[in-house]
Amino acid sequence: MRLVDARESLRLAFDTLRKNKLRSGLTILGISIGISTVILISSAITGLNTNIDNFVRALGTNDLWVFQFEPFGKRPTTEELNRKKLTYEDAMAMRKLPYVAAVDPELTYQNFQTGLGSVSIKAGTHKISNTILTGATTQVKETADIQLLEGRLWTESEEERASNVVVLGHDAAENLFPEGSPVGKDIDCEGHILTVIGVLDLQPQPFGSGRNTHDNQAFFPLTTFRKLHPEIKDFWLVVKYDNPAHRAIVTEELRDLLRVRRGLRVNQDDNFAIFGPDSLSRLWNSITGGLFLFMVAVSSVGLMVGGVGVMNIMLVSVTERTREIGVRKAIGARKKDILLQFTIEAVTLCAVGGVIGILAGALFTLILHFAVSFLHAALSMTWVTVAFGVACLIGLVFGIYPAWKAANLDPIEALRYE
Repeated sequence: MRLVDARESLRLAFDTLRKNKLRSGLTILGISIGISTVILISSAITGLNTNIDNFVRALGTNDLWVFQFEPFGKRPTTEELNRKKLTYEDAMAMRKLPYVAAVDPELTYQNFQTGLGSVSIKAGTHKISNTILTGATTQVKETADIQLLEGRLWTESEEERASNVVVLGHDAAENLFPEGSPVGKDIDCEGHILTVIGVLDLQPQPFGSGRNTHDNQAFFPLTTFRKLHPEIKDFWLVVKYDNPAHRAIVTEELRDLLRVRRGLRVNQDDNFAIFGPDSLSRLWNSITGGLFLFMVAVSSVGLMVGGVGVMNIMLVSVTERTREIGVRKAIGARKKDILLQFTIEAVTLCAVGGVIGILAGALFTLILHFAVSFLHAALSMTWVTVAFGVACLIGLVFGIYPAWKAANLDPIEALRYE
């Protein structure tokens, strides 16, 4: 391809756009809508992915969770629901494993279908509902990276004595004691009087806005929780290991330990699950995979409409310029020169639409970022590049037939065309 030919074809392309402003503008609009849709949806998904990544990191970098089945991403089977429960003794055995820094066996009383608690707590004239009750050991501070706003966590001595003490979540403390510090004051939880010894900081929210339901939570020493709800036996074990490099070793050690303790034979599958916060990332990625397909479907409609518009305007342009094509051929223009000229016109048309679509998508992303702050919408340069490349590809695909038609016009017939 000669550079002079390419420049001349580009000049002719822009001349055509200027001569047919309205027609070109409407064609460009179709491409722009499709491209801006790609940019906007990809920016929203990028922002949501960032939120989820931050949330997962906040859950703990060196944590593993052990339960009778993995609760994320699928409904448990009847076999999983009927599996043998994990025990407090399992957790104590895990604490002896190499590379394990802490293990916290937890019991929780809540409605797992709604994610809310099922208990009301009173303090004087104030009352809160839907509170989650959780029993844990002193090692919960290490496994959950708990941050206290004020007060303290219970001691091992208080845990051994099943002392009537409680640590409140941020929202629970704020609603029960709006006029001052709750530390040292009493609450009534299902007829039991307990003394508040600490208040937790706000828990991370996966979508960056609103409240985490776990801020309306009450933490008790495990032995105290058992006094309140002795019927709850579904232990959730949280294991903190010392170094990310040891994850595979710790996972295998935990698996071997539990298989022995649960009496599994060599040919039997595990009847428990070991997983980590990255399970949430995998679940979210499967969801965003569906959103990605939706984005492709929506944007494809706009781009197809824009592509048909490009083909239409190029076919009309070939018809209108038949005599011009005949003149060019008569003075020596080759087929490939005409083909190049009309292909570049189509690609230029779509490229202009792509640039406008990218600018519009960037503007919409900026508006979305500030208008819906929890999305944290962010422009992805990868998707900007892909969107522009697709716009040019649309011009090439839908412009090639009109260009081929122009290149194959008979010069004699073209000169006769009125």
